[in-house]
Amino acid sequence: MRGVTFLGERKLELAEFPDPAPGPNDVVVEIKASGMCGSDLKFYRAAGGTASLGLGKVSGPVIAGHEPCGVVAETGANIKDRAARIGRRVMVHHYSGCGTCAHCLTGWSQMCVEGSVVYGVTGDGAHAPYMKVPAHTLVPLPDQLTFAAGAAISCGTGTAYQALRRMNVSGRDTIAVIGQGPVGLSATQLAAHMGARVIALDVSPQRLARAKEFGADALINPALDDAVVGIKALTNGRGADMTLDSSGAAEGRVTAVRATKAWGTACFVGEGGNVTLDVSPDLLRKQLTIVGSWTFSTVVQADCARFIAERKIAVDDLFTHRWQLSQAEEAYRVFDRQISGKGVFLM
Repeated sequence: MRGVTFLGERKLELAEFPDPAPGPNDVVVEIKASGMCGSDLKFYRAAGGTASLGLGKVSGPVIAGHEPCGVVAETGANIKDRAARIGRRVMVHHYSGCGTCAHCLTGWSQMCVEGSVVYGVTGDGAHAPYMKVPAHTLVPLPDQLTFAAGAAISCGTGTAYQALRRMNVSGRDTIAVIGQGPVGLSATQLAAHMGARVIALDVSPQRLARAKEFGADALINPALDDAVVGIKALTNGRGADMTLDSSGAAEGRVTAVRATKAWGTACFVGEGGNVTLDVSPDLLRKQLTIVGSWTFSTVVQADCARFIAERKIAVDDLFTHRWQLSQAEEAYRVFDRQISGKGVFLM
């Protein structure tokens, strides 16, 4: 089979790989949809490719793609779980750890004390027709959801959902979501369905227009207007009850902190980078809570899928581009511009 590998410096290759065969505790998933995530871009852009990013030992090319969704095609000899039976529609939690530490036992294998495999980064991912994973990484995909929706939930949308859960967002709240890429736009959509009033921020007019379609009540372009002043103007001078930064940029994080009201909560979900704050006025004297939220557990992934299915949330609308694997070079060139919506490979 052919799979996408990132070579770094905005280059990739469709390379030949052997079809995977399951070990005793593994399954092979026939991939139906493999999402493109914003964090893929750092592997796509990195000088020296994925191996240069310090995410674990990598020997040889690795198939990219960490938003897997498909159907169980083959199972190992020890697999007895009905959830992993052949033909089952599944998402994949794209991490695997030791399986016995406290984090692994609660579905948080990305936090494994022994270290974890990250599928699509340090282990072969989903930008290919088939993917081998341990059976414990499987999460059921509700029948009401498409494979593309399942792919979104398998990273970007699930990450947004976990962050909103960490903050306990409800209809009482005004939340400012900073950055309207795939994760931020998912947060806007989900927070609106949780009943919150959403203020969406982005420097891209195209992304702001999509945020309005996804339920944002107000829009701010920080390239044109002072974001903190704008958020306070929309909240009678108080600031937002909650803010979520998905940009990963220092400016976005500072905005999140300074635009949050006294006793409020700011959440950082965007990966990488730094931020410099003036601790007394920005944090202490506002009694501010800052939350760091990193992806989600298997339990939360399943809960996110149920939430979306039961409320008939149009997660598929996140996708502005649907690609075949043979179009991978063009797909990542488009995604790299970061002005469009989310892309997905459909097999």
